[in-house]
Order: sequence, then structure tokens, then C-alpha cells
Amino acid sequence: MRPAETHIKLAALWLFILLNIIFRDLHQFVMPGFLETIMTGQFNGMEITAELMLIGGMVVSVPISMVPLSLVLERRFARPLTFVAALITTVTMTPPAPIDLDDAYHLALQLIAMAAIVVMAWRWKPAPIVADVHYT
Repeated sequence: MRPAETHIKLAALWLFILLNIIFRDLHQFVMPGFLETIMTGQFNGMEITAELMLIGGMVVSVPISMVPLSLVLERRFARPLTFVAALITTVTMTPPAPIDLDDAYHLALQLIAMAAIVVMAWRWKPAPIVADVHYT
């Protein structure tokens, strides 16, 4: 495997998770009866409200935010934030029942990527301190 800095690997894995979330959600729209069900204002026995949509937007903002934050934050900030974001995202990524085969497939990919994120953040070593040496 080609070496890359940890923050770049983390950003790539967050993007991988995001793309799987998006593709799974888009795939739902082609399932027979899905659009008709959503148009009733109900989904799996829950009323679709503006508040529910806001919460959904906030939840998906976590992995979205982690892509650029993984790239720009220093390790001392990015590492603990990664653990919090991983917990929030993992808890909220399980789709409501019933789960079909494509939901299970994308969920498995997301959980594997999330495990890689947590392990990578756990093992993330601080950058070595380089002394400023001047030769005369």
C-alpha cells in the first residue's frame, strides 16, 4: 500500500462512508412503492416532519464535516473529534427495518470503513518535533 498521511486516509474513509450513505438512499427511490409511501408523509410508521428532516440533515452533516476537518485540523483536535463523529455516525447509520440486501451490503461496507477510521485514529501518532537548527 502506498504511504499516505493519516489525515488524508481519514478524509478518504469519511468520503467513502458518505458516498455509501448517499448511494443507498438514492437506491431506495427506485424501490417499488417507496415514493408513494414517502408522499403520504409517513415512513415506517413515523410521520415525516420538518423537525425530523432537520435532525436527519444534522446527522448527515457529521460525516460531511469530517471530510474537510480531517484535512485541516491538527491531530490534537482531529483525533478526539474523529472518535465523537464515529460514535454519532455509527449509531445513526443503521437503516430502519425492514433491511433489504442492498441496505445490508452498504451497512457492512460503512461499518468496516468506520472500524478502520477508529483504529487509524487510535493509532495516530503525533508528528515528530523537528528542531530548528541553523548552521553557520
